[in-house]
Amino acid sequence: MKLNAETLRHMKSVKPIPVLTAYTTPVARSLEKAGIPVILVGDTVGMVEMGFDSTHHVTIEHMEYHVGAVRRGAPNTHIIGDLPYNSDRDPATALKSAKRLLDAGADSIKLEGPKYDVIAHLVANGIDVVGHTGLTPQTASDFRQVGGNKSDAERILSEAIGISEAGSFMVVLEHIPAALAKTITQSIKVPTVGIGAGAGCDGQVLVINDAIGLGDYWPPFSRQYAYVGKAIVDVAERFMKEVGDGTFVDHVLQMRASRTK
Repeated sequence: MKLNAETLRHMKSVKPIPVLTAYTTPVARSLEKAGIPVILVGDTVGMVEMGFDSTHHVTIEHMEYHVGAVRRGAPNTHIIGDLPYNSDRDPATALKSAKRLLDAGADSIKLEGPKYDVIAHLVANGIDVVGHTGLTPQTASDFRQVGGNKSDAERILSEAIGISEAGSFMVVLEHIPAALAKTITQSIKVPTVGIGAGAGCDGQVLVINDAIGLGDYWPPFSRQYAYVGKAIVDVAERFMKEVGDGTFVDHVLQMRASRTK
């Protein structure tokens, strides 16, 4: 059964919330089969799938495409669509962008930073919003941990409270000290979902490419459960060898014959 924003809100301090990203139909289908309750179609797609050097190059059209693909793979899973860079620069623009992602198949949308007026405007128009503070990749100059000193920690705490009070039903906390994330989690009424923010959050989100080991680099706060990138190399090398020595077609015919027995 697909969870809605209100159900997720009431999971705070009750049941941990696992969130994975997805960008394609086959991956989304697998995540739904596994029972993942929430899929985030993040603008991380620009870096992990499209080869961009930052998320700034991701457009609303890109996000519509990937949200649609994920929805077709996971029709019964709550999908969060990420508003890409500059698509939420003001309340009116954000509303138009959010409606496009909802039309593509998202159940809720996520946006980065303390855009309280934008969040309030979206919520007033019936759109469920996930906030995001801590490290915000769309505006960060690097990917180092933030919130390590007192003033920065106070800023992030204040942003999280403001994002919650503006109407977000969940807040992503990225790459901040675990103690700060725990304080934020205890200070706001909606669930927090951490990525590199320690165990004190109400849930955890992980980029699927990091989880399956697909790529050349993974953040230090991520975990690899497999190394699919190596498996792809191995498959490609075996295929190339079989084509080269003339055995590929023979193997295909043998497998076909075995399936018909």
